[in-house]
Amino acid sequence: MPPSCLTLIENGRGVEIEAADVPDGSGSQASRWPTEPVLDALGWVRKPEGLCRDETCVPIGDRPDLITPDGIDLEGLGEVLGRPLAIDRDEGVASFGAETAVHASRLAEGIAPDFTLPDLSGKEYSLSGFRGKKVLLIAYASW
Repeated sequence: MPPSCLTLIENGRGVEIEAADVPDGSGSQASRWPTEPVLDALGWVRKPEGLCRDETCVPIGDRPDLITPDGIDLEGLGEVLGRPLAIDRDEGVASFGAETAVHASRLAEGIAPDFTLPDLSGKEYSLSGFRGKKVLLIAYASW
């Protein structure tokens, strides 16, 4: 059974959204959640010209399936906004990544995402602190 609450994560901040996934009518299980709470959590407003945040508007007229009386389709929203979306339906968590255009420009400029990690003695180092130097990163994951 799908969870009745979704934790929507954006920019490291989580917002709880109440509701359950509902079928989208096509036989598949869409990630539909109440439109206004989702848009509020992400800082977007629905206007006649589309979805708007500050001076930026994204037209959605060619996506009538994006927002229906059943709610907003999170996967479709990610596509429209150009943002990757990771969803764990069993745990009731969804996370929007940064805009793909931002990643593309950073890759073109050769800029890696910044992060901070401690060394074995606990001193923290940020990747940005090594800008202009050659760095070898070794990552390991058991999964």
